[in-house]
Amino acid sequence: MNTSKLDQLKIEREPEMESRPKRWPVAVIIVVALAAAAYWLFLKPEAALEVRTTVAREISNQTASTVLNASGYVTARRQATVSSKFTGKVVEVLIEEGMEVDKDQVLARLDDSNLATSYALAEAQLRSAETSLKETQALLNEARAIFARTQNLLDRGLSSVAEMDRARAGSESLAAQLERKQADVRVAEKQLDVYRQQLDDTIIRAPFAGVVVAKNAQPGEMISPVSAGGGFTRTGIGTIVDMSSLEIEIDVNEAYINRVNAGQEVLATLDAYPDWKIPCHVIAIIPTADRQRATVEVRVGFDALDPRILPDMGVKVAFQDAAAENIDAAGATGVLVPAKAVFDGSYVFVVVEGRAERRAVATGELRGPDMLITGGLSPGEKVVVESPPGLADGDAVQEKRK
Repeated sequence: MNTSKLDQLKIEREPEMESRPKRWPVAVIIVVALAAAAYWLFLKPEAALEVRTTVAREISNQTASTVLNASGYVTARRQATVSSKFTGKVVEVLIEEGMEVDKDQVLARLDDSNLATSYALAEAQLRSAETSLKETQALLNEARAIFARTQNLLDRGLSSVAEMDRARAGSESLAAQLERKQADVRVAEKQLDVYRQQLDDTIIRAPFAGVVVAKNAQPGEMISPVSAGGGFTRTGIGTIVDMSSLEIEIDVNEAYINRVNAGQEVLATLDAYPDWKIPCHVIAIIPTADRQRATVEVRVGFDALDPRILPDMGVKVAFQDAAAENIDAAGATGVLVPAKAVFDGSYVFVVVEGRAERRAVATGELRGPDMLITGGLSPGEKVVVESPPGLADGDAVQEKRK
């Protein structure tokens, strides 16, 4: 066959396309991005919610019930603003706030330059009076000797009665002068004692042992025991509180004063330490009422003092009914938690390994600010008392720092 015709019978094919680029690296990148997004949406760590917790407290079978709740303040039975006995300029102050002082410890000193001069003058006057007294005593001794000699001469007929009278008068006059000079010495001694006491009064001392809670004067300022006009004169060096005399003053509505008795047990809670129950007792009920406020003042003492208790702190108290001690003896046991920690009266949130666990509980009676939990909660478990809205079971939580 003709070669040209055979060439016409060939099938003309298009040249093959260049090899396509591999697509698997792109797929891997897409899968990794999807995995990261899924982790971020479903497996990312939760932000922990800040909550405040308290520990569930176990109660005994002999716990008394609360018959009255009230509020008051911590006060000091012995508290004094220490001042001087007279107006003077402060030259030295030896106290600072928070310092503990002993009885008669020096707190400050006043300027004593004028008094020191007066004291030196009184000393000189005393020495002069004593010297004059010695002179008069010597003259009296001489006059008495002359009188004795004149008496002897008169008895022997060698002297006249007139000379005897003169000798007697001279002796008696000097005896009277001696008495006056002795009185002058005593007066000078008393005057010296006055200036010595005034010098001692320039040193201001602590009237009792306690803690300085206020420093009111500085060196160079004037101080006076009475208020002076203008505001440039201080009325005290500082204020001292006897911390061993702290107690609680409460104004009880007169309609409920029949629930309070002397010696009655009281549980106090400081506003600064709401989870600390302080055993106390009623010291006295002041036998008068406030007509305007219709209240009666009650003094409550601490069974044991603590350095955390400070004057003027706010405090809530729960008066206990001692007659009700036997009521719980039949078996009302459980734990106490703040009433605000119980939600809907049926469940609490317990912190377990950094997460909030919703726990159903059986509730009992209210005891002051607390609620009795008779089931579902064990002593020592941490219960949430304050949390952000929407706290749910399983949420990550962390305790707030006080």
